[in-house]
Amino acid sequence: MDGGPRVPEQRRSGAPEGAGPAAPGSGLRFQVLGPVHAWRGAEPLAAGSPQQRALLAALLLREGRTATASELIDALWGGESPSQALAALRTYASRLRKVLDPGVLASDSGGYAIRLPRRDALDLAVAEELWADAEKARHSGDLGQARALLRKALGLWDGEPLAGVPGPYAETQRARLEEWRLQLLEARLDMDLEQGCHAESVSELTALTAAHPLRERLRELLMLALYRSGRQAEALAVYADTRRLLADELGVDPRPGLSELQQRILRADPGLAESAAPPAEPAAAPVRPAQLPATVPDFTGRAGFVRELSAALSAASSESGAGGVMAVSAVAGIGGVGKTTLAVHVAHAARAAFPDGQLYVDLQGTGPHAAEPEAVLGSFLRALGTADSAIPDSPDERAALYRSALDGRRVLVLLDNARDAAQVRPLLPGTEGCAALITGRVRMVDLAGAHLVDLDVMSPEEALQLFTRIVGEERVAAERKAALDVVAACGFLPLAIRIAASRLAARRTWTVSVLAAKLADERRRLDELQAGDLAVKATFELGYGQLEPAQARAFRLLGLADGPDISLAAAAAVLDLTVEDTEEILESLVDTSLIESAAPGRYRYHDLVRLYARACAERDELRTGHAESAMSRLLDFYLATAAGVYAIERPGERVLDHLAPGSYPGLRFDDRAQALDWLFSEANGILATAQQATSPGMLRRAADLLVVSADLGESGISSRQCVQALRSLIESAGAAGDAWAEGRARVTLSHILEVSGQFDESDAEAERALRVGTPIDDPIVCSHAPNQRAIIALYTGRHREAEEHLTRALHAFQKDGNKPGEASVLCNLSRVHLATGRNRSAVALAREGLTIYEGDTSGRALRLANAKYALGLALTQAGDIAQALATLTEALRVFQDARQRLWHGMTLYRLAEVHLADSNPAQAAAHAEQALSVLHGIGGDWRRANVLTTLGSGLHGIGQTGRARVCWREALSIFDERGGAEADEVRRLLSAVPAG
Repeated sequence: MDGGPRVPEQRRSGAPEGAGPAAPGSGLRFQVLGPVHAWRGAEPLAAGSPQQRALLAALLLREGRTATASELIDALWGGESPSQALAALRTYASRLRKVLDPGVLASDSGGYAIRLPRRDALDLAVAEELWADAEKARHSGDLGQARALLRKALGLWDGEPLAGVPGPYAETQRARLEEWRLQLLEARLDMDLEQGCHAESVSELTALTAAHPLRERLRELLMLALYRSGRQAEALAVYADTRRLLADELGVDPRPGLSELQQRILRADPGLAESAAPPAEPAAAPVRPAQLPATVPDFTGRAGFVRELSAALSAASSESGAGGVMAVSAVAGIGGVGKTTLAVHVAHAARAAFPDGQLYVDLQGTGPHAAEPEAVLGSFLRALGTADSAIPDSPDERAALYRSALDGRRVLVLLDNARDAAQVRPLLPGTEGCAALITGRVRMVDLAGAHLVDLDVMSPEEALQLFTRIVGEERVAAERKAALDVVAACGFLPLAIRIAASRLAARRTWTVSVLAAKLADERRRLDELQAGDLAVKATFELGYGQLEPAQARAFRLLGLADGPDISLAAAAAVLDLTVEDTEEILESLVDTSLIESAAPGRYRYHDLVRLYARACAERDELRTGHAESAMSRLLDFYLATAAGVYAIERPGERVLDHLAPGSYPGLRFDDRAQALDWLFSEANGILATAQQATSPGMLRRAADLLVVSADLGESGISSRQCVQALRSLIESAGAAGDAWAEGRARVTLSHILEVSGQFDESDAEAERALRVGTPIDDPIVCSHAPNQRAIIALYTGRHREAEEHLTRALHAFQKDGNKPGEASVLCNLSRVHLATGRNRSAVALAREGLTIYEGDTSGRALRLANAKYALGLALTQAGDIAQALATLTEALRVFQDARQRLWHGMTLYRLAEVHLADSNPAQAAAHAEQALSVLHGIGGDWRRANVLTTLGSGLHGIGQTGRARVCWREALSIFDERGGAEADEVRRLLSAVPAG
């Protein structure tokens, strides 16, 4: 059996794993955390009558201890046992013995016991072990593991413990197990809040406080979750509701912990924040000079790397009984990242551990004339006391003598700026007690036994600290924001920061803002980052000059793409190579530290390296047209692939037949999840490429790319970037006189703005789209723009206007033969009929739209869910609650699978409305809370106000009137500011529930 607790697949699974002959009862499993059940492997066993199950439960809960007959009779019947109770007890025991394995039900001194060979045969025992392990994990500081273990434990409950089991003993144990479950739940929620999951916890805590209104710990957790979610007024309202409830029900005040939390919330106690400050870093060891270069006096940050390298060196300097071992650490990174500075600092800190000397050499591996190992060995041998006459001529003999000279000594060797592993190998000590510390731009994966360290740029805090140390506290404190702009423009690269800071320190008349303005111009930034013999561009040129022609071409062309990183498939399109050849080149560039591997199959540039790559591309590629061809291939790749995703999500949609043709193929996907994974992972690259495509030959394809990638904005993940890309494209298309590109960009922008709740701006963009798209009879604009205007008119209460727009949209979709488009119009028309009191026709229209969508054989099309959403609304208003719940729940599953946050959240909101209509306020409040969480940052204030109104009604229904009034007041503020007619309904709700 495994060492840790195992959670048996208890309600549905087969026999547990194991080997060898089975012990009696080894295949049995029992459940008490729900209805009492027994299984042998996957086979359910007949537990018999309620009294027989009560006997089984009483014996299982004694964990193998013997229960006397009188104890069992009391457990089953209490003080009202029948005259033949003992005979009945024996009958039940006899029947159980026949069902269970031999030897499991034992008779002992007139009583009975169940002997289980494994603790995990009983779900309660498994839950107890999981709880114990969770406590250990929590005490050791591993909250993530503790939470996971508690979730497993809580997952073993299958409804009410001992459900349906009669008798006073079962009743007592039922209450005990339910109390324990709540304690586990509170412990898990407490850890959820410790790990920052406050927003996600509000919905669960709202439902729990409704189910257990007098449980103050749950109220306390809810107050804390609301406060950390920025909802201070609601948190205080929870306290007021609790105090009133306790006074009415029990005649007591809240316990001190709850009152103290209220006071801390009132004064915004900083201690209520979810994260604490990190512990201070340990001080570095004192620096001692040797053959090592001097360490820089303003060495800053890098505490984690210092600790890591120091630990590696300590393995060689250890004086334990086992003896030390020769340690090799190799630090790699782009030029200017501070490899030498870090290595020298660490070497100085470790100097005392190597009393026999510290050797240093600059191997000049980035230059055209790298140091030869033979010459370096000669200088090392002299430093170790070897006479010139004793130094052999042969490189191999020198290396052997060098290793012999180090035998028995404890020496640290710092090999700086290494070219590759071949240059380094002859220079490594060969004996224990010695260590080698290597720096270079190439990752030395072929250096056997080396501890490899990839040095990245500084954190923003470290970068600002370095800048401040050079410039001076007073100047930086006066212009902190400008200083942050400077270090950000330097890409947090230490060399660039040092140069920029040194220039500023030497010019007392400059302000930090002057320097920030100079660095803001990307085209001149590299030229600004030079001071004396230090220059960022020169550092990059050293690495670039060593590239092979194919590497240099890839380095130049990939630097043209604006996205933060690029996938292997997209890079292959830019380079017009196979994926295999592209990967080989890119991995070689990673090894030279000119680019980074952000994740498997993804690559990125440091910001300043990208500027240098573009400068090289402008010099070598633009005049040949290779740069534009590369970007055109990237655009085609994204367009073709995104169109494939769109086709999976919206089968039958005619938009795909009207896209501008491209010349480079895209990826193909086997399933929907795979397609959506690609779309969302490539969001930044797609939007950046569309925004870059400003040449007349690319505008139409860029507009179409944004049309078929509209899910990025609708998901809420990339809506801001979508809007930026669309506005940029509209400006370029307008300047070029491209009505096709401008119209499509505007109708897509209208959709994204509507999703974010900016209805006036959305309507204006749809109107402009029609103005430019109608004269050229663009089928996408002519159909989607009026449909979009109808949605806005519906939301803003202009129902007759909405019908007019929908009629126009319907004719355009029919003209184009776009059946899914027709269905979307019918669903929107259903909502207009609902808003004007035509419930029966609203249901009929939604069903008609649904029928069209159901023509899709997959049955999972995204727009099918839109139709079910519309039908669910109509059924709710028509009073068919059960069917409305079922329909909206089906829609919810599709929206979740499609990662459509807006419609996921709005469907939760509509389910809350259905539960309100069904007089189920607790469920309504829980769904509305979930909707608020999902819609955070998407949907706009109008939708938020609608959800808050429903949440307030649900809270009022479960007695949390203080919170309800807070929600209604916030909703009223939003509606008043927007001038919505909904404000009158909210005022009515507030007036009907006076403040307590």
